[in-house]
Amino acid sequence: MKVENVLNCSFSSWYSLFKDITTKSIVIPLPQEFLEYLLCDGLVLPEQAVDVSSNENADEDNIIGDEIDWSTEDISTPVAEPPKFPDFENIVKKSIQKLGGCVFPKLNWSAPRDAAWISFDKTLKCTCPSDIYLLLKSSDFITHDLTQPFALCEDDENYKNDIHVKYDLVLRKWREFNPSNEFRCFVKNGSLIGICQRHHTMYCSFIGQHKDEIVADIQAFFYHFIQGNFPDKSYVFDVYRRDQGKILLIDFNPFGEVTDGLLFSWEELLGDERLNGTILSNGEDELQVPAFRYIEKSSGVQPNPYTTYAMPKDFVDLATGEDPQKLIDFLRLKVQEQGAEDSSDDESTPEINSLQGQ
Repeated sequence: MKVENVLNCSFSSWYSLFKDITTKSIVIPLPQEFLEYLLCDGLVLPEQAVDVSSNENADEDNIIGDEIDWSTEDISTPVAEPPKFPDFENIVKKSIQKLGGCVFPKLNWSAPRDAAWISFDKTLKCTCPSDIYLLLKSSDFITHDLTQPFALCEDDENYKNDIHVKYDLVLRKWREFNPSNEFRCFVKNGSLIGICQRHHTMYCSFIGQHKDEIVADIQAFFYHFIQGNFPDKSYVFDVYRRDQGKILLIDFNPFGEVTDGLLFSWEELLGDERLNGTILSNGEDELQVPAFRYIEKSSGVQPNPYTTYAMPKDFVDLATGEDPQKLIDFLRLKVQEQGAEDSSDDESTPEINSLQGQ
């Protein structure tokens, strides 16, 4: 995977080529001050992004304040100043309205899927700028886009001082997708070699019942609309199968370990051996049908990879062993607690014995 491959998968690089077969979207260049806001510590929403409704309860607030007699004279804790992006804010609001009032946000490559837990309905559905800002600021995926977009590229060092990424906020018209109809497709050297269920955290019996039709529809879509039109020979693309024969393009991703292989391993995708798909023979011609993988039974469901993002980092580090020092500290604490309990038991023993002797 090279830097050029990553840049070709940036949303603004491919959207104009495939806008007729994907969801309607609006691309908004990010101003420098907003980029700095996304990368700064803390979570303070821009003041114009928050709908202020305190006027409606002003009298009630005053009554409560009089009863409690709050005093602000001794408060010295500094209050973070909310940032201001009035021009950018207006563009975002108008874009949301143009797209029907509900949007799905992302940056050049990633959507803040790891931050969905923080939203009101646990989705990426946004109706106002504050919804968008909250998701972007809470996402590790977005931080990766902004700080390490070429981290796994083999030629990253050659471009380190020469690449200037033009970052965009991408707003996509919100659609209610059935996750079981989303699929990830792997293209290697111009050939579609593998297709798999996009969400491996669920078992859907109908996928197995209609697997031949699903593969045929995605293959036809690839041959008619994708093959030869995307600039790279190897890449990954996601699709949504709305109905039989109706496919919608969702996104492009680089062909490499930075992209989740889901039900495929990158060792087999990058290897020289052909994936175990079906070969259809018609006389002298052979057609390689891509390998198709899906969750075949409920016991094969895999854990949700985004669950850990909703947990405290210390808890995740302990569970995964990513921070050995935290594990050592935890074990020491447990040993100390056990020692204290044993000591307490020893002190109470003579008292018990004396009672038994009476």
